[in-house]
Formats: sequence, structure tokens, C-alpha cells
Amino acid sequence: MARPAPDTPIETQWEGRFVTVKQQGTWEYVSRSRGIHAAVILAIDEAADGRHIILVEQYRVPMGKNCIELPAGLVGDDTAGEATELAGERELEEETGYAATHWRNVGEFYSSPGMVSESFTLLVASGLTKVGEGGGVDSEDIIVHRVPLDAIEDFVATKRAEGCGIDVRVAMMLVGGLLAAL
Repeated sequence: MARPAPDTPIETQWEGRFVTVKQQGTWEYVSRSRGIHAAVILAIDEAADGRHIILVEQYRVPMGKNCIELPAGLVGDDTAGEATELAGERELEEETGYAATHWRNVGEFYSSPGMVSESFTLLVASGLTKVGEGGGVDSEDIIVHRVPLDAIEDFVATKRAEGCGIDVRVAMMLVGGLLAAL
């Protein structure tokens, strides 16, 4: 598809609370409403029984099945101007029941830039302490998985065989060299 000229107007086709469908020339795409983006957390639990990664599993309506993901959430969905790190801290605790003492911002990434303008900031959380049950808020019904680092590939293969979808950020974690640097 041809790149639209820079002065081609962007038309909003539809806008909801969380997503907006836009068109620029012949290019159609989706963006987050209100300029919000996501914080994604790679949570590493170092304990006497070894190093673990905290993953979450939850039902995703667009896929029609459960999905294995890194904990994540929207930045500024309820509080305008919310800092990415504060959203990450809030989401880690809400979804997993863990709090972290150390945070590192790895940078901004785009999930599917051919059709979605949404970005996410990847945060590495360590120094974890279990402070609650997790499971999310409202009706999120999140299942928390504490997976040994050296068994992550087998865990993902098992969950895939069970019919779970696997979020692309989990693949990034597996093959992107991120775990080797930890």
C-alpha cells in the first residue's frame, strides 16, 4: 500500500473508550483512544528455588481463548498523565500480586505497526515480593504463573498444546536475547 502524502488528513472512522479506527488516504489502522499506551512488565523472581518469570493467563475476546502474556496494562486509562513506571507498579500488583523493588525501562516498542499505532514500554521488574493474590480487577480472572527460567520454553509449548494463544511479547522474551542478558 502506498504511503500517504504527509498532508493527507487523518479521518476518525469510529472511536470508543479504548480504541479508535482511523484512515489516512487508503491506509486504515487502529490507535488507542485518548493517547494512552501500555506498560508491559518482565517480572523476574529470584528466590532460593531459582530464577522465575511471572506470566499471566487470561481470556482474550478477540482470540476467543486464553492467552499467555507478560503482565501489562494501560498507562493513563483512569488517571491522565500517569507515569509509565507507576502504571507498571500498579498493574504488576493487580495482575500478579507481586511488588518489585527494582525497575528498569527497556524502551518503547510497537506490537503490530502495520495495523495498530499502539506502543508499549517494556519494564523489567526485579526484587519481587508477594504482597497479594493478584488475579486482576473487576472480572479479569487472571491466572498467575511463576515459571522457572530454565523451563520457560517447555511451559510455553505446553500451554500452546493446551490451546492457549501466546502473546508476541513472550516470543520476544524467548528469542530476543532479553533473557540471556538477565
